[in-house]
Amino acid sequence: MLPPRRFLPSFSLLAAFEAAARTGSVTAAANELGLTQSAVSRQISALEKQLGVALFLRERQTIRLTLAGDGYAREVREALRRISNASLNLKANPSGGTLNLAILPFFGTRWLTPRIAHFLEAHPGLVVNLITRLEPFDFRFDTLDAAIHFGVARWPGAALTFLMDETVLPVCSPQFKARHEIQGAEDVLKAPLLHLNTRPDAWELWFSQNRVAFDTLHGMLFDQFMPMVEAASAGLGAALLPRFLIDRELEHGLLVPAVEGRAMETGQYYLAYPPDRATYPPLAAFRDWILQEIQADRLANGNRIGQ
Repeated sequence: MLPPRRFLPSFSLLAAFEAAARTGSVTAAANELGLTQSAVSRQISALEKQLGVALFLRERQTIRLTLAGDGYAREVREALRRISNASLNLKANPSGGTLNLAILPFFGTRWLTPRIAHFLEAHPGLVVNLITRLEPFDFRFDTLDAAIHFGVARWPGAALTFLMDETVLPVCSPQFKARHEIQGAEDVLKAPLLHLNTRPDAWELWFSQNRVAFDTLHGMLFDQFMPMVEAASAGLGAALLPRFLIDRELEHGLLVPAVEGRAMETGQYYLAYPPDRATYPPLAAFRDWILQEIQADRLANGNRIGQ
């Protein structure tokens, strides 16, 4: 149910306000919108009258947002952006449907993207837009329909569908392993370590699990898996990496297990989405498909996906 009409200003009034707020000038806003200065001024005044709130301070030939106007401008700009994106999606795919999906960079690059063609073949006309996001966000203020989430099952306001567990292996380049004479977990402690800043205690947990005493752990810090994989392949250190995302490096011998049989579970992957979008056809189709893909991987790998 929409709010009363007085709280729904016309698009032309909002567009004039947003342009003037963003440019800080009625003249610039008028040029951008193809209107006269007086027309933009009248639209802003009409909006202020409708809302009953002053949005700008007028100082000689300049305008400046009030405190209330500044907050309103941010929300109006986001609303106009969402309307624009919805229109672009509709224009790009008028007969199918669009799924805007947030992905984790390495998971998206290594696991999801190579498979997404199968999903699109099975659902002709459907468009999937992939947007990189590293942290949870509020679906209420975003245009995304769903997101791939890693960690504990906690995303305020979102429904979560479990996808799979993640198991990491301690890996390094063959040359690095030989140079540091790594044969057991104790030897890994003496070698340079690579850390991921979103999982800062991963090595501590691994050494504790393998009953290796340690004080403090130092080494290079990375914000994403991809550069850490490259650094480990280049012999810069040992890294804890998801087994199912480094098949390429293991297959070509760029990386080898630093210590055999010492994998560790670190968390879970989930599909997160707003509860009221659970039955949205493109999302429902994607949710069914990705669960089937994961199950197929489990069967193909002896029920050991992620290991």
